[in-house]
Amino acid sequence: MSLKKRLLAAAGILVVLGGAAYIAMRYQGEEITGVIPENALLVRPTITLWYTDEALEDYLAGAALDYLEEKDIRVVPVLTSGLEYLEAVNDASVNNQNGPDLYIVSNESLEKAHLAGLAEEISDPGGVVTKQYFPQTALDAVCYRGKKVAYPLYFETSALVYNKTYLEQAAAELEVSEESLIPETIDDILAFAEEYNAPETVEAVFKWDVSDIFYNYFFAGNYIDVGGACGDDAAQIDIYNLEAVKGLKAYQDLNQFFSIDAESSSYDSVVQDFLDGKLVFTVATTDILSRIAEAKTEGRFNYDYNVVTLPDVNEEIQTRGLSVTNAVAVNGYSEKKGLANDFAAWLVSERADKLYSRSKRAPVRLNVASDVTGMEGFVEEYSRAVPIPKLMSTANFWVQMEIAYTKIWSGENASDILKSLSEQIMTQVTGTEYVEEEYIEVPSETETEFVDEGMD
Repeated sequence: MSLKKRLLAAAGILVVLGGAAYIAMRYQGEEITGVIPENALLVRPTITLWYTDEALEDYLAGAALDYLEEKDIRVVPVLTSGLEYLEAVNDASVNNQNGPDLYIVSNESLEKAHLAGLAEEISDPGGVVTKQYFPQTALDAVCYRGKKVAYPLYFETSALVYNKTYLEQAAAELEVSEESLIPETIDDILAFAEEYNAPETVEAVFKWDVSDIFYNYFFAGNYIDVGGACGDDAAQIDIYNLEAVKGLKAYQDLNQFFSIDAESSSYDSVVQDFLDGKLVFTVATTDILSRIAEAKTEGRFNYDYNVVTLPDVNEEIQTRGLSVTNAVAVNGYSEKKGLANDFAAWLVSERADKLYSRSKRAPVRLNVASDVTGMEGFVEEYSRAVPIPKLMSTANFWVQMEIAYTKIWSGENASDILKSLSEQIMTQVTGTEYVEEEYIEVPSETETEFVDEGMD
């Protein structure tokens, strides 16, 4: 699934408004359905939570029941469509049509939400949104113009996943430690491929989805700045620079070695190849953990595995991946903002430990899913990743960047493509035609060249 589709992915539900409200909750495997009488909301304080990710249904239903028992406050989770989600929140709120008191939203939408009055500064009762509980990446993701405007709940990022069984076998054959074979750079992977005596099941040492920016961005991500640390400052945009061009040129040169067709590349096929034992290394998002667990249970994956941070290209070119943080925002139009803040803080702190087991979503709170094999690697990568920016003026940057990567992978000049992209985005941000003053040539002595010598 592309980044654009991932950020807009949603499952719809019909919300019936009238004299009675219907709710359906699943808790610990048991479905509980019922009709709330018209006067039921008068019995206890009630707040409504909207969300778009169907995978959260069990988690939120269970949390709502726990909160009712602990606090005697009713929380009604409502699964709604992700299409024009903020517009729906806004329309329901300003027209007094049972809008949510709080809702779950991607950090990329927080500028739009805050400026529309839909995500006000959080009160953070108990002071949970701090570095004691969350990595700095999460705090930056929910910060807008110096204010925390949401509570971080779960994240997505990409990391390097490897077949630990294959590495153990290779280490024994090469008479080295397994740790020494865990790559710190792409160069390390290429060196490993040259000396690796691959079993018949292995079709490629390293393969990833070259068609999706989420799995490619890290090649230039350490050198591209869109909005500063919090992704909210239009004065801090730097797309076209020598280091970024070098990273993309190195990315292009990898096509000589791996020969992956961008047009036929897909994330699902890459993950399936990994599950089939055809790959040693791949780049994947957190969903691979549950897919591996399911395959292990069904006897389709009989290997050990692990997850580490994304490798640098080489000693000169460092990498940095992309991250998305899904957070709980308190609706500025709500008349129950105090109750909404209390529940949001409780949800992301005291109930974060149940998030992964009930939704397979990676919790942002530190040290609550460390028992899941591979999760620590994703958390470490997330902690150093670039939060997707909030700037509305650069909303199409990711689509254009994905197109740019595809062109560069296919052989077009990396400097030309990045220069054109920078001029387009800067023209959007400044409102006037923008032209980069200097053209960047990659010095030939610093170009990274990879030669395909195949596997033994």
